[in-house]
Amino acid sequence: MARPARAAFVTLVATALCVGLVSSARAVPGSVQTADRSTQQAPAVLAPATTEGVAPTAAGVGTALAAILKDPSLGPHRGIYVYDASRGKPVFSVGAATPYTPASTLKLLTTVSALATLGPDHTFATKVVSTGKGSIVLVGGGDPLLTVKASASDGFPARATLQALAASTAKALKAQGLASVTLGYDASLFSGPAVNANWEANYVPEGIAAPTSSLWVNEGRLSPGMAKRSTSPALAAATSFQKLLTQYGIKVGAAKAAAAPAGATPLALVKSPTLGQIVEYINLHSDNDGAEVLLRHVGIATGNGGSYADGVKGVRATLTKLGLDVSKARIYDGSGLTRANKVPLDLLAGAVRVAASKDHPELRHLLTGLPVAGFNGSLRERFTSPGTGTGTGLVRAKTGTLTGVHSLAGYARDRSGTLLVFAIASDSVPVPKTLDARAALDRATAALANCGC
Repeated sequence: MARPARAAFVTLVATALCVGLVSSARAVPGSVQTADRSTQQAPAVLAPATTEGVAPTAAGVGTALAAILKDPSLGPHRGIYVYDASRGKPVFSVGAATPYTPASTLKLLTTVSALATLGPDHTFATKVVSTGKGSIVLVGGGDPLLTVKASASDGFPARATLQALAASTAKALKAQGLASVTLGYDASLFSGPAVNANWEANYVPEGIAAPTSSLWVNEGRLSPGMAKRSTSPALAAATSFQKLLTQYGIKVGAAKAAAAPAGATPLALVKSPTLGQIVEYINLHSDNDGAEVLLRHVGIATGNGGSYADGVKGVRATLTKLGLDVSKARIYDGSGLTRANKVPLDLLAGAVRVAASKDHPELRHLLTGLPVAGFNGSLRERFTSPGTGTGTGLVRAKTGTLTGVHSLAGYARDRSGTLLVFAIASDSVPVPKTLDARAALDRATAALANCGC
């Protein structure tokens, strides 16, 4: 029997209140979606959060996880790290001595660094400037969610559009008595190779990732929702803009690459959603392209530069400032697409831990955007197998998936009222055991949520 939408809403709100980490931003996108699964039955009303119960112990957590961690589907290199965020101390770990290929849980490091360097209210502007009589340049500001026009399928957050920018630009040009212009486009904010040299050679042509650009639409896709990406995202965005200007009565020739002078007169601009909202979107949907854009912004914000290598330097420096140990981590991108990444479990959990800290309210969007087990984002279709029901609606975690690699990093409030932050991973899963391994990770985190240990 399907759970009513109101019950699902009550469950999620109660979960958020129980965790005590709801930010002042709007609710997590898609948080009232429901799934018609009889195996997923989170409690309709949760007990108030408290830390007056018995504190979890290493022995208690180990007992709750022992059988699950022996599941052979996880392969030989598996581990978990659990931290008591309510009391500020590690509780349990096994197999955490060596780093893991994190897959998309790496996005936690990128997004927490973006929030720390730029702040949750930061926005990215896409603008049009005048460079002389009858000459304009479209300047990319690194908005990862810029789209051609608004669509009902966009969901949250509301995106900036080229359509709105074209309408404002046409109005400004007509006010100057101009009905014909030349169009340039400037995507120079980011530097270095657009495609990460550490990725598999087939990632871009097969649509797993786009060439990263500070000027693109639809995340570099040829059209919204399509996997296939443009080989020249900036030119594709400028061509779309040229067509829109024509529709608004401005005669425009083909767009050409150009550099906008620093003192060029601004004609119009559109602003992205806030960085906090963008971070929520990226982690909820495991958005590779958006994470790669934020990586470059971190590089620029930390004074390193706009290449992916600069971004990695910025992430490492920012994590260090947050008190996290990156000495054993090897990081090569912002999305987790490359297998060359190797990250300790305590570092993955550490990104969540600092975001939950009372000392860092500016990082809360890392938490509010994490998928909810069995409800939304990359966890919507998870927590359906036996032994996972106690985690439904209570576990919030970033997923990580590559062939042979599966990970979860996030948090759950256990039955004693303790906020447990965790990272669990295996990067040695036999391919035929993929679904079994995912289910084992789900059971482990559900056991934490059900733990009174």
